[in-house]
Amino acid sequence: MVRIDLNQFRKYGRPPGDDGNVVPDGETVDAMNMLRKSIFRRVVAIIVLIVLLLIFRQSVVITHPNEYIAVWQFGEVKRITYESGVSFKIPVIQTTTVIPRDVRHYDMAISDVITQDKKSMVADSFVLWKVVDPLSFIRKASGSVVQAESFIGNNSYNSLKNVISRLPQSDIISGRDTLAQQIFANLGNALEAYGVEMVAIETKRLDLPDDNKNAVYERMISERNNIAAQNTAEGDEEARIIRNETDKTVNILISNATAKAAETIAEGEQQYMEILAQAYNNEERAEFYSFVRALDAAKVAFRRGDNTLILGADSPIARIFYNE
Repeated sequence: MVRIDLNQFRKYGRPPGDDGNVVPDGETVDAMNMLRKSIFRRVVAIIVLIVLLLIFRQSVVITHPNEYIAVWQFGEVKRITYESGVSFKIPVIQTTTVIPRDVRHYDMAISDVITQDKKSMVADSFVLWKVVDPLSFIRKASGSVVQAESFIGNNSYNSLKNVISRLPQSDIISGRDTLAQQIFANLGNALEAYGVEMVAIETKRLDLPDDNKNAVYERMISERNNIAAQNTAEGDEEARIIRNETDKTVNILISNATAKAAETIAEGEQQYMEILAQAYNNEERAEFYSFVRALDAAKVAFRRGDNTLILGADSPIARIFYNE
């Protein structure tokens, strides 16, 4: 840098002019020109550096994990970056658009729906969705999340309305756990053309209007009481039938067992008599048998507490004690 000192102008310069200013000589003018050129070169270098930095910044494209990057050139999508990282584009000529890749939450407006039995209900639902085909998303929804959510909301509401219109109110209230699955299945592939995939549709609140809620609840309670009474009566009838069948089966079993026991006893007595007949099939054994039976009869008679036993002359017992 060349330092210009005014005192040097006054010391070495030309004499003052008519206006009183010091007129520099040729050497001083050259020094000033060199200073101007040096400053100009530095300014130009700084401007060029800034321009290069801006061009580099415009050339770099950073793609995050939760987004797609669409590169445009002359109003047409040149390419789409799916992987996260750093890529490059032509500055000024090419521009970029960010498309969300993560799961989005769309809260649907509260709406009225009509059931199969013409009952009004209030539905409050939300949708989870994501972009899976960014090119179709750009072509059909112009790459706009708001426009895509408008399509999603309309299709989801139509699916909700169609499913509920095919079900009575009682089934909707009792089957709320499976209602979301039916609505989701009814959507089908309606949103594939937009490059959008439905992750889930859930119903936060599915309730009755306030003006007829109490009346519906009372009617439902009455219906449930009637169903309970009917089930109780049917259960009592089934129990009576089961008891009758059980009693009949038990009586048959007892009758069969009694008959079988009587038959077994008869067979046993018959075998007993046959054994006795075989045991006492001669005269000596017959007399011994008569002797044993007479003793048994006398034993029974003395057990009554009477020490006197009166017998006839022809009694078998008398013949035991009296032998002519």
